[in-house]
Amino acid sequence: MTLPAKNIDIVNKGLSKRYNSERRFRFYGMAAICASLVFLAILFISIFSKGYTAFFQTEIKMTIFFDSEVLGSEDLHVANYPGIIKKSLLNMFPDAKSRQDKRMLYSLVSSGAGFKIRNMVLENPGLVGETMEIWVPADDDVDMLAKGHMDRTVPEEERRLKDRQIAWIESLEKDGRIAKKFNVTFFTAGDSREPELAGIWGATCGSFFTMIVTLLLSFPIGVATAVYLEEFAPKNRWTDIIEVNINNLAAVPSIVFGLLGLAVFLNFFGMPRSAPLVGGLVLTLMTLPTIIIASRAALKSVPPSIREAALGVGASQMQTVMHHVLPLALPGMLTGTIIGMAQALGETAPLLMIGMVAFIVDIPGSLNDPSTVLPVQIFLWADSPERGFLERTSAAIMVLLTFLVAMNALAVMLRKKFEKRW
Repeated sequence: MTLPAKNIDIVNKGLSKRYNSERRFRFYGMAAICASLVFLAILFISIFSKGYTAFFQTEIKMTIFFDSEVLGSEDLHVANYPGIIKKSLLNMFPDAKSRQDKRMLYSLVSSGAGFKIRNMVLENPGLVGETMEIWVPADDDVDMLAKGHMDRTVPEEERRLKDRQIAWIESLEKDGRIAKKFNVTFFTAGDSREPELAGIWGATCGSFFTMIVTLLLSFPIGVATAVYLEEFAPKNRWTDIIEVNINNLAAVPSIVFGLLGLAVFLNFFGMPRSAPLVGGLVLTLMTLPTIIIASRAALKSVPPSIREAALGVGASQMQTVMHHVLPLALPGMLTGTIIGMAQALGETAPLLMIGMVAFIVDIPGSLNDPSTVLPVQIFLWADSPERGFLERTSAAIMVLLTFLVAMNALAVMLRKKFEKRW
């Protein structure tokens, strides 16, 4: 039976509209994806353009004479190392006569230069009485000038460096005594009040210890909870209430978990403030709902035929779960765990409530040592008025994003490698 020509025209006209609608939908989808990629590229370019200079530090080459008279102490641990730096600067620029000129001259070199000289002498006491050419870190204002973040042409009262200081810097540049070198301090030091001495190693260690505690607690508890609720728990009103509460906890703002940690772990149990142990416990509470939900979804994805076949050959329910269901669901569980850990790595609000916002200079060596984490370090630097901390904030964000991208890439790789299609 053939349709009349009029009906065929109506059908073709409807098909044409549907095809056009589908093409428009595809276009809108591609446009949305392209716009997202463009905005993401703009974000990354903006962060990189502001932060890549932090990976380099301006240093000044100085001729240091380790004068025993200037050191002024037989105990090399407490000797006058800043005095050696000042004497070297005065030898380089003898025209600095007044107290104000000397103060401006001394400010060209970072306060960390004395510590560098001290470490060298403590490692090799034989340097006393010798003369050496040593590269020492410049002050953050000199660093900003050398990197082009400070305009030399603006009036003197509108910049932090005076004309006399810029003249000295230009003289050093002419003599080849100023250079930008890879900023090892940024990756090996803790926090500091001086931008040129500040690093992320202390915050990185704090994040590492906190993530270890979070992983060791959240993964086994989350997987065990998911297995019980999905495979063993009876289906009644109580289990429904538990499931609803787990889903609700996954949407609770993270700062609420910080308040809970403050009330329970610090005030009730008296655990140490600013410790990775407490931070790991708080992040465990926050991460558990995510891991439980992902693990239950992985268990549900295992076909019922696997369970039926195992039970059919005489396996108990526990053997069925442990030997057949759990190994097949484990890739999905690992993926959910890594995503939850990546979320915990970037959290700041709950850790602020338990004191991990403190200014910590020392590198933490255990779970109970005072420490901070990388997102909190970024928060502190972003609030600092010095221009040198702005580039270090962007550089720390780049490091944090690298860790987050690596963790998400690991989750994708695990899913691709172990996932089975049914």
